[in-house]
Amino acid sequence: MRPWVAILLLTVTVVQSGTIAHAIEHDYTFDRTISRPVLENYLDRAITEELFVGGMGNFDDNLRMLKHTGAKYIGRSLHFWGNEKGMLDGITTASKLIPKVHAVDPDMILEACIFEIVTPDVELIPVPDWAFAAFGLAPEHRNFRYKDIVATDNRAHQWGSSGVPDVTRQETKLWFYFQARMLIDAGFEAIHFGQVELIERGDPTHFSWYQVFTQVRAYAREHARRHMVLINGHVPGGGLVRNGKLLLDFHAFPLRIKEIGAQPQEAKLEIGYWDSYFGRSAGGQTYSGWSCEHLPYLVEYDNYGHSDKPGTAVGIPWVWGYDEICWFAHQSAAKRSAFLKYARNWVRSNDPNGHVQMPGSRTLASPVEGNGWYFCNSASSATPQGFGDEDVIAKLWGSRN
Repeated sequence: MRPWVAILLLTVTVVQSGTIAHAIEHDYTFDRTISRPVLENYLDRAITEELFVGGMGNFDDNLRMLKHTGAKYIGRSLHFWGNEKGMLDGITTASKLIPKVHAVDPDMILEACIFEIVTPDVELIPVPDWAFAAFGLAPEHRNFRYKDIVATDNRAHQWGSSGVPDVTRQETKLWFYFQARMLIDAGFEAIHFGQVELIERGDPTHFSWYQVFTQVRAYAREHARRHMVLINGHVPGGGLVRNGKLLLDFHAFPLRIKEIGAQPQEAKLEIGYWDSYFGRSAGGQTYSGWSCEHLPYLVEYDNYGHSDKPGTAVGIPWVWGYDEICWFAHQSAAKRSAFLKYARNWVRSNDPNGHVQMPGSRTLASPVEGNGWYFCNSASSATPQGFGDEDVIAKLWGSRN
């Protein structure tokens, strides 16, 4: 057999009891459903590129960086965190950029986010007839109603004057389906639904999420680019499983980096620290038809602010007083490089179902030398504030692009 043929052959390991299947090295082919090997190929090349098609940074240089590193799953590339006022224009703008991405690499998946927040500005948006029809409701000539979306318990004003949507409410189902359909039409092939457990509190059977995801997937089967949309969310409880079936295509959670108090600015990963996800991903039968003991998942460098003592060991939920991406960005280039390698290898060794989502672009609640945004790009005239970590990521992924 010729060596180059052997490289392309599929090495099969039976996917039972959590055993991992090893896929053809660069197989990103799927249509209507996705196999576990192809899904894991994507998760192996996942990167957080926040607002990539939402106007953050230099689009051309960010696209160059993604191609150079070999990124395939582009996380958080569009979101609004409330700001319903700018949503429709933002989705339209993104829809014009996505074809440029696929012209460079048709395999790339762009992820958009529907988060655990809603503001009164949602009442500026009309409810289309097709949203009512998806849930068997008679059309009404009206806009979305904030008070019928927001949770009525103590979550209602978790985000100040804004609230947490409650997916058990019919208006919220309409709102989520509306957003998902608009994103699919724009060309997104993945949707991150944020803190899905927070949004459905009080629905232990997950029936409401089942209803929403069923309608979203039905629309994707007819209209998505590859007739499928990958659905994920943060699941501190392990996952959403209904009658033995997994509602999400893969799980997601923060890395939960632990500071090492005796060693200034040093940190590590640890099974069982806080609510870390390692070893806890729920299993069952996936939408694509295959079963697993533990669903593959992503862990990411999360952002959620900083303490009143940045740079100081203050414990949970902080890493030396910072959120995860801020702690990372405040390290030297050498320490960032070392931690990128360490985190990827540690997760692979301790839970092969896990995949580290690399940091590409993310907001910094605690600026670094005046920079309020982290870009992994090499510094250049296009991205003068680049932190210069893209070559490390490319090397870790073994990119030949």
